[in-house]
Amino acid sequence: MSSVRVLVGTKKGAFILTSDGKREKWDVSGPFFAGFELYHLKGSPVDANRIYASQSSGWFGQLIQRSDDGGKTWEPVDNKFTYDGVPGTHMWYDGTPHPWEFKRVWHLEPSLTDPDTVYAGVEDAAMFRTTDGGKSWHELAGLRGHGSGSQWQPGAGGLGLHTILIDPSNHQRIFIAISSAGAFRTVDGGVTWEPINKGLSSQYIPDPAAEVGHCVHRIAMHKARPNTLFMQKHWDVLRSDNGGDLWTEVSGNLPTDFGFVIDVHAHEPETIYVVPIKSDSEHFPMDGKLAVYRSRTGGNEWERLDKGLPQSDCYVNVLRDAMAVDLLDACGVYFGTTGGQVYVSSDAGDSWRAIVRDLPGVLSVEVQTLP
Repeated sequence: MSSVRVLVGTKKGAFILTSDGKREKWDVSGPFFAGFELYHLKGSPVDANRIYASQSSGWFGQLIQRSDDGGKTWEPVDNKFTYDGVPGTHMWYDGTPHPWEFKRVWHLEPSLTDPDTVYAGVEDAAMFRTTDGGKSWHELAGLRGHGSGSQWQPGAGGLGLHTILIDPSNHQRIFIAISSAGAFRTVDGGVTWEPINKGLSSQYIPDPAAEVGHCVHRIAMHKARPNTLFMQKHWDVLRSDNGGDLWTEVSGNLPTDFGFVIDVHAHEPETIYVVPIKSDSEHFPMDGKLAVYRSRTGGNEWERLDKGLPQSDCYVNVLRDAMAVDLLDACGVYFGTTGGQVYVSSDAGDSWRAIVRDLPGVLSVEVQTLP
C-alpha cells in the first residue's frame, strides 16, 4: 500500500507527518530547525528521499537545508547565491545602489528529472537555480532583464517570488508568480521571460489593466493539462486555457473571492479548491466559519465543504503555499492554517479531520506520495 509524507513549514520549525494510504493514523516528527521560519519544504519527484527546505531568520539570514533520507537527518548546503556573476549572501543583485535586496527564499521547486537541480523563488523577487544539489545557486537574470521591475511593488508580505510551475510536457516552459508584479512565463528555461497578465484587473493600481503590477497570490496547474492554469489573485479567481495568454474570471458564486491558496485535484483537471477569506484587511473566514470551496467544473460553480472544520469562532488564515494534494486513487487534500492546524481530507474534500492542531503558524504544506 502506498503511504504519504506531509512536509509542513511553520514560523518556528519544520514538521513531517506520515501515514499509510488510509490516512487515519499519523506520526508527527519535529520540530526540525526549531525557532526558525521554514518558508517551504519540497521533495524531489524523482527521489523521494531528497528534500529541500528554506530556513530563514531575521537575525541569522537565509539557509538552504537538504535531506537525503526522507527528512530523518539534514545538512546545510553551501548557500552561495550568485547575482549577475558576483558571489555573496546579502548584497544588491547587481552591485548597484537600487532597492533590490536578498531577504529570503519563498519557494523551492525541484526539477522533474534531476534531484540535484532546483529552482528557488526569492524576495526581493528573483529566480535562482542550482544544478549541484544546493551547493551553489545562480540567478536567472533574464527575469529582471525584462525591464518592468520599476513597476513591481511589494505586497503586504514582501516582494516575493512565491510560485514556480514547471510544464511536465516541456521542462523549458516555466510559470512563476510574484507579489505584486504578476505572472510570468519562460519558454527557454529562464533565459528570457514575458508577463502573462492579460485579462487581470486590479483596482488599486494606476492602470487597472496594466501589463505588470498585479498581486497574484498563487497559480496552479494539473500535470495532464499544462495549458490550463488557475489563479487566486488579490480579489478574483481566474483561469487561462492558453498557457497564460489570457485570463478569465471564474469566481462565480463564491461568498468572497479574496484568498491566498488554490490547488487542483490529482486526477480531475477541472476540480479545483480555494479557501475564501473575508477581505484584504480581514484575513479570516467569513463569520468565523472555516470552509474549503470546490468547483468540479473548472470554476464559476462552487460548493462549500465544511464537514469536520470549525464552524464557530475560527479566525485563521490559509497562506498561499499551505495547500497540497496527494496522488492516491482517492485523492487526499491537505491544508494548514496560521493557527497551527493541519487538516486532511481523504475523500477529495467531502470531509475533513485535523492531523495536528497546535503547531506554530503554518507557512507551507507539501505532500509526497510514497510507494
